[in-house]
Amino acid sequence: MDPVTQGALGAAVALTKARPKQLAGAALIGALGGMAPDLDVLIRSSTDSLLFLEYHRQFTHSLLFVPIGALLCALALSPLLGKRFDLTFSSVYTFCVLGYATHGLLDACTTYGTLLLWPLSYERVAWNVLSIIDPLVTLPLLLGIFWTVRSKSSAPILLALAWFGSYVAVGVVQRDRAEAVAWELALARGHSPQRLEAKPSFANLLVFKTVYEDSHRFYVDAVHVGVDTKIYEGESVAKLDVGRDFSWLDSGSQQARDIERFRWFSNDYLALDQSDPNRVIDMRYSLLPNDINALWSIQLDPNVGSDVHVAYQMHRGDSRAALPTLWAMITGEDID
Repeated sequence: MDPVTQGALGAAVALTKARPKQLAGAALIGALGGMAPDLDVLIRSSTDSLLFLEYHRQFTHSLLFVPIGALLCALALSPLLGKRFDLTFSSVYTFCVLGYATHGLLDACTTYGTLLLWPLSYERVAWNVLSIIDPLVTLPLLLGIFWTVRSKSSAPILLALAWFGSYVAVGVVQRDRAEAVAWELALARGHSPQRLEAKPSFANLLVFKTVYEDSHRFYVDAVHVGVDTKIYEGESVAKLDVGRDFSWLDSGSQQARDIERFRWFSNDYLALDQSDPNRVIDMRYSLLPNDINALWSIQLDPNVGSDVHVAYQMHRGDSRAALPTLWAMITGEDID
C-alpha cells in the first residue's frame, strides 16, 4: 500500500491502546512505526537492479520480525518523541509494535506479494483484496485519527477501524465474485485454467483485473462486479518459455539467473513483451485492467558478458488517457 495508508493504519491501531493524554504521541509514533518497514527500499545496488525486489517486502515485513523492527523504531523515536509527549520507553515501544505489526498484513491485502513468514517461508503472500491506492481505505482512517486526537474520544477511531475491516471483507467477497465470473468466461471459451487470479484495479473494488493461464498462455480481462456483472474482454499472450524465447541465452549466465529471480517475484506471471523480443513483463499490473501492457519489466541484452545483470524498467504509460476508460469500467459503461 501507499505510505500514507500504511501510516494511517499504524496510527489508528496505536490509538486503540493510548490514554487520552497520549493520543497525539501515539498517533505519530504509530504512523512512523507503520511506515518503517518500507525502509527496505534503501537496499539497492548500482549493478544489480533486481536486488531491491528480493528485499522489498521481505524480512522487514515478516510477522516474526515485528518485535525486532518495533524495537529499532522505539530506540530511534524514544529520544526524539518520548520526552516531547511525556511517554515512557515502554509506551513508545508499545505504539511502535502496534504500528509496525499492521504493515505486512496490509501489504498482503494487495497483489504485489509479501513474505509474511520469512525466514520460515519464502512464499509471497498476496490476498488480492485491496488496490495499492484506495481513498475509501485511507480517508476514513485519517478522519478517525483526526477526530479521536481532537475529541479525546476513542469512538471515531474505533468506527474508522470497523469501516476498514468491513471494507477488507467486501474486498474478499468482490475478489471471489470476480474470480467466479472469470472462471465462467474461461469455460465458455473452452479453456480449463491451470490457475486464475483476480485483483482490484486502481482505487476501487468494482473492477478487477483477471488473469488466467491455459495451455501455456495468459488471458487478461476486466470484470465489473457491481449489482450486475460486466466483462471487458482483453488480450492473450504466450507464457514465457526461456528456451523458446531466448534461444541465444546461456543458461548459466547472470541474465538467465535474473529471469528466475523475476519469476519468483512475479509468481511466474511472466510473458515476452510483444513490442520488444528482449523484454520480459510481469502480467499482474497494467494501467487498464484488460491490458497486457505491464507496469514493470526486465530488459535482456544479448551483447553483454555472462556476469552482467538484466535492467529493471518501469513503464508508467499515459495515466491521464487511461483514467476515462477505467472510470467507464467502474460505472459499468460500454467502452470502445
